[in-house]
Amino acid sequence: MTPVTQKNQRPTSPRQASRRRAPVDRVLNPEVFKALADPTRLSLLSCLVKCGRPCSVTEIAACCSVDFSVINRHLAHLARAGLLTATKQGRTVWYAAAQPSLADLLRNMADAVDASQPCSTAVCCTTEKRP
Repeated sequence: MTPVTQKNQRPTSPRQASRRRAPVDRVLNPEVFKALADPTRLSLLSCLVKCGRPCSVTEIAACCSVDFSVINRHLAHLARAGLLTATKQGRTVWYAAAQPSLADLLRNMADAVDASQPCSTAVCCTTEKRP
């Protein structure tokens, strides 16, 4: 097999594709997907996005129906992934959805995936039949 040499030429196999660097490689962050994969963390992020303001752990536990003992661990995971901001004031930590960066992150992921598509139609551009 010959390697893909032209920038616009599509790889002919998954092996060739894996050797190639593309915009999608820069924006697909495993930590973000790991954080979003947990239903509890997803619920917490959803509550904070809908609230639209920083909330304390006590407020989040009350509105999200999540056991207080696991909230801190999940919120810290979301913050490490860059999906939340955490601000400590005294003994209280205020969490908020990282609104601009969260939207930018998801938008950039979608754009990178779109840019990696071989053609603009739903029909595959190759002659090979796909399952």
